[in-house]
Formats: sequence, C-alpha cells, structure tokens
Amino acid sequence: MISRPKGTNDLLPDNIWRWQKLEQLIREECARFNYHEIRTPIFEETGLFQRGLGEATDIVEKEMYTFDDKGGRSMTLRPEGTASVVRAYIENNLQGTGLPVKLYYLGPMFRYERPQAGRYRQFHQFGVECFGSSEPSLDAEVIVLAYSIYTKLGAKNVQLKLNSIGCPNCRPKYLEKLKEALKERRDSLCDNCRKRSETNPLRVLDCKEKDCQPAIAELPRITDYLCDECRDHYGKVKSILKLWNVEYVEDSRLVRGLDYYTKTVFEFLVESLGAQNAVGGGGRYDGLVEEIGGEPTPAVGFAMGIERTILAVGDSWQKDPDVDLYIVAIGDTKDAALTQLKLARDHGLKAEMDHLNRSVKAQFKQANRLNAKYCLILGPDELANNLVKLRNMQDGEEIQLSLNDWLGGIK
Repeated sequence: MISRPKGTNDLLPDNIWRWQKLEQLIREECARFNYHEIRTPIFEETGLFQRGLGEATDIVEKEMYTFDDKGGRSMTLRPEGTASVVRAYIENNLQGTGLPVKLYYLGPMFRYERPQAGRYRQFHQFGVECFGSSEPSLDAEVIVLAYSIYTKLGAKNVQLKLNSIGCPNCRPKYLEKLKEALKERRDSLCDNCRKRSETNPLRVLDCKEKDCQPAIAELPRITDYLCDECRDHYGKVKSILKLWNVEYVEDSRLVRGLDYYTKTVFEFLVESLGAQNAVGGGGRYDGLVEEIGGEPTPAVGFAMGIERTILAVGDSWQKDPDVDLYIVAIGDTKDAALTQLKLARDHGLKAEMDHLNRSVKAQFKQANRLNAKYCLILGPDELANNLVKLRNMQDGEEIQLSLNDWLGGIK
C-alpha cells in the first residue's frame, strides 16, 4: 500500500466544506477591499527565494524543496507566496495598470518541516500584497482585511500583535547594539541563537526556546532606535487602527521570520492552538521589489495559514445540507424519478435519488444521511393521479402536490 507523503493531507468530502466556506469568505472580503486574485506557478527558479527571503533564513537554509529540472536548472516548490507575486508584478508590468496594485492569492506552499498540529510540509496560504504606496493607511488596511476575516469566521480569542522593525536607515544602529547585547549573553542562548547572533541577529528575537527567553527579555528594543520617519509611520498605523476600532498589543520582540520586512510587522495569534499558535501575519516590505529586480516600490501584505485558521475556528461552523431534495421512488417509478431529478437540478436545486435499488425505508435513511431538507415521494398511485408527496425532513410534515407544480410547493 502506498501512503500519502509525510506532512501532507487528503482533504476529504466530510471536511472540505470548511475549506470551501473559508475560501468563499476570503473572496467576498477581498472584493469588498478591492483586491484581485493572482495565480502564480507552484515552482519557481531557486534564486527567486534565495534573493527574496534571505540566505540566512530558516526557510532557505533548511526547509525548501529544491530540485534540478531536466535542463539542469535549479527549481524550488514555492515555500511562501510573496516572492512569487512580486516576481509576477515585475515581469508582467502590473504597475502600468495604475497604483496601488492590490492582489491576493490562494494555494499550496511547501516546506520541509517537522509535521505537527497545524504545521505540514504541504500547507495552504491565503495572502494579499499591495504595491505602490508607502502610506500607513495601507498597512492598517491589510491588517483590517485579515481582522475582518477572522471576525466573520467566528475564530475565538484572536490576538493582534504589532511592532515596527525600522528601515535601512535606522536598523543598522540597532543591530550594532543588539549584537553587543547578544555577545554578553551568548552563554545563555541555544545553539541556534548563537549562530543567528552572527548571521541574522534579528531572528534571535523570534526564538521560541524556553531557556532563551530570559536573555531575550533583556535585549534592547528596536522601537527605541527608530528614525523619525519610521516612528511617525508606526504612530500613524496605530492611530488608524484605533480609529477603526481594531484592538492590538504592541510587542517589541516581534520581528517575523523573513529578511524582506521593513517598518510595520504584525501577527495574529490564537493561544488555544498551543506551540503553533500564529494563524497569520505580515508587514511592509519596501525593498523587496527592487531586490528581485524591479523599480523601487513600497509594498505591504500579509499571509494566513488555511489549516491553522480552520483549527482556530473549531466546531463553531454549521455544515450546509448536502442536498436540498432527495427523490424517493416507490415501485416502478424510477423513470419518473429520473425525470424529476433532472427538473430539480435544472432549477438550481441540489438533488439526489437512489441508484442502488434500495428499499423505500433505506431510501429515507439515505436522505437522512445526506441531511436532505425535503423528500419528493413518487408512488404509483399518486403518479396515476398526476400527484406527488413532499415531506419536510426537519419536522416530518407531508403535503400532496401536483406533479406539474411541486417546485412551487418547495418555494
């Protein structure tokens, strides 16, 4: 027996409705905020992610699925969505369509990680990217778009964390202070953090190891080193969030895991999920478009983990009925049932009937399994008089209708 690869999942019919419900809400909210869908390839040239995400990130160093294609070119299954969308924005000259360019994506991503609850090697993300404006109002907008989706989903105890990590003008000074502080506390850090303190010191702030937390708590805060422009930008983002009644918690240790972020960064957390409690996050990345080969272009976005978001929602959703109408054929009425089945579907009803020659009792059991709203009962005596019976499966009420107008009875 061949099993699915470790860290992947089959999305089965009894659970896929949750995904469809979430995807429908995502599309509705993106339309309200004037974001338009983009679909990029599942694999890209490896260099795109090396340049875009940073050579010293965990994703590039440890987690990418990279392979040589038949032509000897190095390709990588996309580990995240932003770099691909930026590449598409540049290559297709989307700035020519008018700024800001507001895009969203939905699809699978791939990272070689240790599988656990809410973390998979093939996982799915929804994300938005907005190009062409450095205004703080767009930072706040992408946060509110995510916040609106979590609220409408009914996800409980979602917390928004917010920070600013500065820009190339003010961050170098902070990094000097941070490296000095890390040297003084080197013996209190885990092996990973010791390495990061040399290659990517900001990532030390993101460490989740319990033994590192006392040392991390003593490190200098990046918000104390912001330049006037970054401090003003951060203040305006917070002001707009307050104007829009969005609650947040400032976290000076929040840095996100990718090199391309500048200024605003944020995360949405659900504590009940345990260790993997981040369900989404993002921030501003004003240097990424230029880094990948485009013109200097300010940009901001976020990504939401679909699997973790569905876990956060839990059992608060109600599944819609599988079918509106189940047609019960009694005796020699199958041809009539097939005719009414097509009529029901032609009029937009989700309809089903028996295809296994079940008994009448078994047909009603199947209707209950499908959570049918109504049963249309076709019996020989009724059909001889051009009649049918319609049973409401919620309350058991049964009425008799004309064969030619039973659709009106349902309405």
